[in-house]
Amino acid sequence: MGGAKNCPETPRQKMIGMMYLVLTAMLALNVSTDILNGFTLVDNSLHSSIAASDTRNAKLYRDFQAANADNPEKTQEWFDKAVEVQKRADSLFNYIQDFKEHIAILADGQKTVDAWKAQGEDPTMHIEGNSNLDVTGQYAIVQGNGLILKEIVAYYRDYAAGLAENDAELRTSIQQTLATERGWNAHEKDSCDWEVAVFDGMPVGASITILTKMQNDVRSTESELIQYLMDRTDAGDLRVNKLNAYVIPNSNYVIRGGKYTAQIILAAVDSTQRPEYYVEGQRINDQGIYEVAAAGVGLKKYSGWIAYQNPSTGEMDQLQFSSEYSVGEPAVTMSNVELNVMYAGYENKFSISVPGVANDKVKVNVNGATVRQQGGLWMIKPSQGAKNVTISVMAELDGRMQQMGNETYRIKPLPKPGAYLKAGDNEYNGDKTIPRSAIINPNSTIIASYGPEGLLNLNFTITSFKADINGMLTQANGNKFTREQLDRIGKLKPGNSVILKDIRAKGPGGQEVTLSAVPLTLN
Repeated sequence: MGGAKNCPETPRQKMIGMMYLVLTAMLALNVSTDILNGFTLVDNSLHSSIAASDTRNAKLYRDFQAANADNPEKTQEWFDKAVEVQKRADSLFNYIQDFKEHIAILADGQKTVDAWKAQGEDPTMHIEGNSNLDVTGQYAIVQGNGLILKEIVAYYRDYAAGLAENDAELRTSIQQTLATERGWNAHEKDSCDWEVAVFDGMPVGASITILTKMQNDVRSTESELIQYLMDRTDAGDLRVNKLNAYVIPNSNYVIRGGKYTAQIILAAVDSTQRPEYYVEGQRINDQGIYEVAAAGVGLKKYSGWIAYQNPSTGEMDQLQFSSEYSVGEPAVTMSNVELNVMYAGYENKFSISVPGVANDKVKVNVNGATVRQQGGLWMIKPSQGAKNVTISVMAELDGRMQQMGNETYRIKPLPKPGAYLKAGDNEYNGDKTIPRSAIINPNSTIIASYGPEGLLNLNFTITSFKADINGMLTQANGNKFTREQLDRIGKLKPGNSVILKDIRAKGPGGQEVTLSAVPLTLN
């Protein structure tokens, strides 16, 4: 198995990549939607390429399994890694497929997608709404699924690149193929986040092709990794000129009470040998797994060595290693986006996250309120009569839920807004004189507001008010003057006054309040 190249790119793959770039550029120039037919051709070619990769990968796995059956002492370590690669590649590939099907559902409807699947067909290859410019951005950007895809691709990329740590060329290729850096978006006309650059303003046909290309990249990367791991089994024969000791931790950041776990390995050593592993002068297990309770907060450093038999001299040699990890207190970040306190009768917007933990692994429980997610925020509405609300946050770490922290908030009633006469772009509350024409304008309305500098922007509805027009008190329902009131105001002279009083308004929670009077003096 030694000496094989790491699956160089075939002429067919190069052609598909060139067609993809050309069609993307033409789409950016806003040419005819007939270009979408070109994307369909590329998508079909990509599916053919994926099928070829699946066939090639299946043969690689069979060959690897056969080699492991013949010599498990030598190949078991690398074969286990190959199995893990297959599992992770399939998981990412299937997630992208699910991503595509959700776009297809938005474009054509659930029934159409189900009908194609019932026939054993891939519904994403038969989308009628390929020219739709909205649904991709809706699903990927508005609903936040593009950011999740970015995180999953980046996680797989970092795992794959880490696996290829001894092959700089392959590692660079993986990082470039599965890159998720900021990009250029023609609609934004500026650099922007990866998910915006890839999906914003893209027609469905183009987005499906982009996602199929990602699937093809996943399979191509999988091929390269499996070939690389097969080559590593020969590298274990020590036909190399350099040996290194490596420490591979599950994570360099550990929550207090959790466990720090690291795999200590000797690269390019014959797997039929059993090296001895030492940490801080103490021998550990023969598998090289170092595990210690994370007691005490701060940076933890450790070092040791691996003792192995030199095949040339028969003597025991040593390779030194050192590493470090951080232990932190359980922590959670909470911020009330709009307010410094939590108000009754209102959905208070909270941004809640846990450092180092993906949002889908964070769970929020609230005592004394109802809670729901909207976009990336948590909407928390205190229950009627509640005096306090406690927010408790948990996160999934190492496969189990762990308490990260909680906060208690006092509940206060919503502050009473002020009343204003809104005429065009101007708002009057008695702080300045007003033209008579502004009052009698049929578009002028009475509004309830916290003013231009207010911290809140809530919807209050004016239900009724009274107008004292130069000493004559009149009643109006709603938020506009009656015809009778307008006629009376039309006869006023400069210096006369109109006082709005007994102003009733209904708030977002259904409660009704009486607002302060608004004195208006004509100029």
